[in-house]
Amino acid sequence: MSYRFAERTKMFKTSAIREIGGMIQKKGKDVISFAGGNPYEPYFPNAEIKQAFERVFESGNASLQYGLTTGFMPLRAAISERIKSKGIQAKPEDILLTTGSQQSIDLLSRVMLSPGDVVLTENPTFLAAVQSFESYEAKVVAVEGDKDGMDPEDLERKIKQYQPKFIYVVPTFSNPDGKVWSEQRRVALLELAYRYNTIILEDDPYGDIQFHAEEKYTPIAAMDHRKTQVVYTSSFSKTVVPSLRIGWVTGPEPVLKYMSQIKEAADLMSSPLDQQALYYLLRDMDLDAHIRMLSKNYYQHMSIMQNYLKTLDHSMVSWVEPKGGMFIWVKVHESINATELLAQVLEHGVAFIPGAPFFVEDPKQNTLRLNFTHSSPEKIQIGMERLTLAFKQSVKLG
Repeated sequence: MSYRFAERTKMFKTSAIREIGGMIQKKGKDVISFAGGNPYEPYFPNAEIKQAFERVFESGNASLQYGLTTGFMPLRAAISERIKSKGIQAKPEDILLTTGSQQSIDLLSRVMLSPGDVVLTENPTFLAAVQSFESYEAKVVAVEGDKDGMDPEDLERKIKQYQPKFIYVVPTFSNPDGKVWSEQRRVALLELAYRYNTIILEDDPYGDIQFHAEEKYTPIAAMDHRKTQVVYTSSFSKTVVPSLRIGWVTGPEPVLKYMSQIKEAADLMSSPLDQQALYYLLRDMDLDAHIRMLSKNYYQHMSIMQNYLKTLDHSMVSWVEPKGGMFIWVKVHESINATELLAQVLEHGVAFIPGAPFFVEDPKQNTLRLNFTHSSPEKIQIGMERLTLAFKQSVKLG
């Protein structure tokens, strides 16, 4: 049978992370993986989640009925209150609940992108976002930047050149490189968005996992006092549990209107059952205390991993200590190919993600991403002993 698929399917790509995950599975259960982006299961609030679902069922059969495409209103109201602490002012009716923040990215892509349209991004950037943009036949163009964020001069130059439909950024503890944009770079991006009438998609899945509570990172959405330029999305996958698949998005009313209509056509609604359970969880649980626990413990995880990196030759390895989030981004000597290094370290029973797939342009083969949140402190020690040993052997052989 010859199937006549849509032309856009030519743009579909298998995630490099999924492919590497298959390689790891073939090696068996003894491999300690720093490759994914998962939270640590023992920190999940199991008892509170169970109690929240029990409250949903106690509320009657109506709780099992269809819900609104835009989502369970009490939960939207709770989110509206929570984000005030970040400086984001959004009424409950200005919040759309989604199936994870990944769906927010996909919905905006469907609303904004026609074949050949341009999206500007950081380089490297979140791989799944690029997959979404390209699946709608968009051209993704990288903007030069450094540890403080996008370079405003290069950004303005590329806005003029490409007239992008929107600019995608993860300014707080980004994936994959874990950096935090400076406030000056955030302001500069917003000012350019105003000047050239360009939308910003601000993706903030990691912002709550912050290691230094005294430091403040203002979302770009909080700076958008006109409420015209920033579409802001986040989720509860990193702070509660991933399997609830509840994300949310807020932004200019005309944009949210179309996103809601597209969502209705896509899946009618995200799970009302899960949304109601999350509402009861937020109502009855001290989520802020839970996030403080996560931040404190993940800092310990990160420190263990970083201490092993410090034992390596600094002329061969460099990184910037993350201030939050889930990843350490490592650069190795240009003579080392991280994909080839992965094959070697897998033989030692440890895995990471090579950095090249995260680049939109000019992929750096000598980069890799390490996740410090999924493994226990004990497994991080064992895994890093294996990784550093394999690296030293690789350098010696090279």
